This record gives sequence, C-alpha cells and structure tokens, in this order.
Amino acid sequence: MKKDFQRWHQLKSDLHEKSGQALFQEREIWWCALGANVGFEQDGSGELFTRPVLILTKFNLDVCLVVPLTARLKKGKYYFPVGNITGRDAVAVLSQIRFIDRKRLAKKIATLNESTFQKLTVQITEVCFPTRNK
Repeated sequence: MKKDFQRWHQLKSDLHEKSGQALFQEREIWWCALGANVGFEQDGSGELFTRPVLILTKFNLDVCLVVPLTARLKKGKYYFPVGNITGRDAVAVLSQIRFIDRKRLAKKIATLNESTFQKLTVQITEVCFPTRNK
C-alpha cells in the first residue's frame, strides 16, 4: 500500500505549531493523529490520519503513553479486547504502544471502565515485561 508521507508531514507540521488544548486522563479513548508510519507501525487513517487510542499513562499535561485500538477482531497475546466503544468492538494492539504529545489528540470518544483497564494493564505488563526464570 502506498503511503502519503508528504501529506502527513504537512499535517504533522501543522500539529506541531498549534497549542496543545486536549485535557486528557488515563482510561480515556481519543481520536489521535498517529500519522503515516514506517513499515508495520500502526497508521492513522482518513484525511487526518487518525485512529482511536487509549490513554495508559499521563506523565504530565502535555504527554502520555497510549495504545492504539482497532475494530478488527484479532487474537493472541499482543491483542486485548476492550469491549464495545461507540457501537463497535475494539481491540487494543499491545505491540504498538507509544509515547505521544497531546497535540495529536483530536476528540475524546469514551472512557474505559476501571475493571477492563486494570486487566489490560496486567496483560501489557506480562507481554512487554515478561519475567524470566534464570
């Protein structure tokens, strides 16, 4: 698939110049401008290169750690179903966790319930930081 890096670069430049307005919290799901990325990295889609993301950790007012969501039902240790989000089943793609600036956040969609969020963070810890017996 051909990616439109030039159009994304212009949008990314515009995002960089704007002031960050999003007031976000952990467990919230937002439309996020993830962009056109290299290789198998998760892309945004549509005119603004957006994709839903779940806020995992808020480091300060400006930056956070997010996990992208997909509507494609996938199974395996790198996928975690988060339930129905605005009428569609959503799955967190654990292999695509990333650090972002709030300037990328476009619109809040929903807030994930505490129980599902806790189960997700356990799965992330197990997948990303496995304990190894020596």
